[in-house]
Amino acid sequence: MISWNDFEKIDIRAGTILTAKDFPNAKQPAYQLTIDFGEAGIKRSSAQITQLYSAGELIGKQVIAVINFPPKQIANFFSECLVLGVYNENKEVVLLEPTQVVKNGSKVG
Repeated sequence: MISWNDFEKIDIRAGTILTAKDFPNAKQPAYQLTIDFGEAGIKRSSAQITQLYSAGELIGKQVIAVINFPPKQIANFFSECLVLGVYNENKEVVLLEPTQVVKNGSKVG
């Protein structure tokens, strides 16, 4: 179990995907994403979501991500946030996304 104080340390926000491109140097199939989090800035992420999403359909999609992890180097790329999703029965990632458009950088609470 974690405490409420532990949960409050996690900064989860909505952002809009600006760019999505293939990441051939990743060990598992992935995209390199650039995401606009409004006042929280523009961040990059490596996301293993190639099974259910094409790079083109990701552009303009709002997603939910943890934005306060330290950068993680994946091959020659630094991932600055963790895009969140749910694993379906086939272990494919289904993205968490707002059901209505929200301001980039809006905090999940």
